[in-house]
Amino acid sequence: MEKEQLSYEEAIRRAGDAIQRFPLIDVHGVPLMSTIAENWKSVSEFCPDPSDLLISTYPKAGTTWTQEIVDLLLHNGDAEVCKRAPTAVRIPFLEICAPPPIPSGLDLLEQMKPPRVIKTHLPIQLVPKGFWENKCKVIYTARNAKDNLVSYFHFDRMNLTQPEPGPWDGYIHKFMKGQLGWGSWYDHVKGYWKERKERNILYILYEDMKENPFREIKRIMHYLDLSVSEDVIKRIVQLASFQVMKDNPMANYSYIPKPVFDQSISAFMRKGEVGDWVNHFTSAQSQMFDEDYANQMKDVDIPFRFSI
Repeated sequence: MEKEQLSYEEAIRRAGDAIQRFPLIDVHGVPLMSTIAENWKSVSEFCPDPSDLLISTYPKAGTTWTQEIVDLLLHNGDAEVCKRAPTAVRIPFLEICAPPPIPSGLDLLEQMKPPRVIKTHLPIQLVPKGFWENKCKVIYTARNAKDNLVSYFHFDRMNLTQPEPGPWDGYIHKFMKGQLGWGSWYDHVKGYWKERKERNILYILYEDMKENPFREIKRIMHYLDLSVSEDVIKRIVQLASFQVMKDNPMANYSYIPKPVFDQSISAFMRKGEVGDWVNHFTSAQSQMFDEDYANQMKDVDIPFRFSI
């Protein structure tokens, strides 16, 4: 008997009580959701096709934005084609595993023919070796630490499959110590930065995309060996703008039911701004964070900006 084809939304509804705030389990020194840790062997053995493209970010660094831009570029700015399915189905999340009948990222990838676009939050040392062996293209988007931290805090409040964030002050310390899901932001952004030339990784800064999306979308286009007209790029700038994506049900994660994403706590598309961290950090917290940041980032010169 053929398996019933459930929509992503319906599969989540059916998983019901199996959905919970999953604990983090250490995988090679990186805390990952227990559901991912339990399935780690399959994830690490995933072998991509050389034509597959990987989009990698630390959580809440502009992942969905980058996914939408890439999808629009691959479809010449056709908004309707890019609404063919939700983001999570168009561009599967490589390592994600959830209680059945929710399909895992690997399940979704198995149903797709290359070339595929794949999302991950894995730090570079945990990315399946096949991506490097097959010389896959990799786009990495990084966001300044303070805004990334604020966004992750609000996300952990509303994402009911991640550990309870607890109070803001304690969350800052967890972030600084790399105790959140997918580990240390510092190790993450540095790992891809240090390997970017050797591994042909396109490294994009969220703040640059906010400041000049036209320029950064062109960079992505060139990296993907595509050529779309300037008019199409202008259209993609508009279609991938925060407000348009916030109102796009195929990009705003509104299809994820409340037992998983409780958007009444905080919207998945919350603000999408640069510098919102000033509304969260006290001056004492900011000073403490900056001192630790200088120490953790002293071995790299990534040109992050905390305001534009």
